[in-house]
Amino acid sequence: MLFGPGLFRHVSACNVRNLTRVSPLVAEYRRLAWPGAAAQEAMASLDRHFVRDGAIWRFAESCRTTAARTAALAAVAKALARTGQIRPLRGELYPVTTEWGAPVACAIDRSASVAMGVRAFGVHLNGFVRRGDGIHLWVARRARDKAVAPGKLDNMVAGGQPARLTLKENLIKECAEEASLPRALAERASPVGLVRYCFSTPEGLKPDTLFCYDLEMPGDVVPTPGDDECEAFELWPVARVLETLARTDDFKFNVPLVILDFCLRHGVLTPENAPEYTAIASNLRRPFPDSEPLEP
Repeated sequence: MLFGPGLFRHVSACNVRNLTRVSPLVAEYRRLAWPGAAAQEAMASLDRHFVRDGAIWRFAESCRTTAARTAALAAVAKALARTGQIRPLRGELYPVTTEWGAPVACAIDRSASVAMGVRAFGVHLNGFVRRGDGIHLWVARRARDKAVAPGKLDNMVAGGQPARLTLKENLIKECAEEASLPRALAERASPVGLVRYCFSTPEGLKPDTLFCYDLEMPGDVVPTPGDDECEAFELWPVARVLETLARTDDFKFNVPLVILDFCLRHGVLTPENAPEYTAIASNLRRPFPDSEPLEP
């Protein structure tokens, strides 16, 4: 089967960014975040926490500890929520760091992560079934009242990575909450790599890393919603999934990247059947802007 054009556009859309309106927040010669205009305005009013230094922002001298920096970012988040520039605070903290595995400088409420332009992390699970006619993927339908991408199609399980949980702990938790999968089954999920992207939103910069997992599902196990995150699951032939990606925007914006990575790894997309193969394969892990340390 030939998979024509229309797939790579999802990868491209997740990498459209404009850095002219953001200025990095720096700590210990590392760019921790790329706050947008609204966040910078709030930071300017919080001069006990932040200092403008030419083209960059720094934490004030009083914010040298993890707790103090977290408190400083909490003040920004509260200011943005109070003026309605971000959604209400969720009480879920995201780690603020330069890269997964690097020291965590502080934490920020999830609702303010995009406005501050911090690197966010998440886990996405491809639940699949092998049948005589090929691979089938479990597809989730997001709840219609979700704040982000309501009613869109999604991976079987996915979630942002909060502070104080390991990736596997978070994945197991999300499997239970979103798909009612027993722990013994969720623990069989295999880490298979990551995708990353960075794009500009009206709120701020969104540099994300999604850790991808595969789980071959038993044929007699049907995921069922365990909370209000999604409303239904359907098992689709992978060709139908790719056709839907190519022709529509029915999936949540970042889900196509996870699915395309799965299809590359499982040989569904090949250099022979996908004209956009090299473009897709070369751009699923784009580097973030200015990730190198600043000169002391």
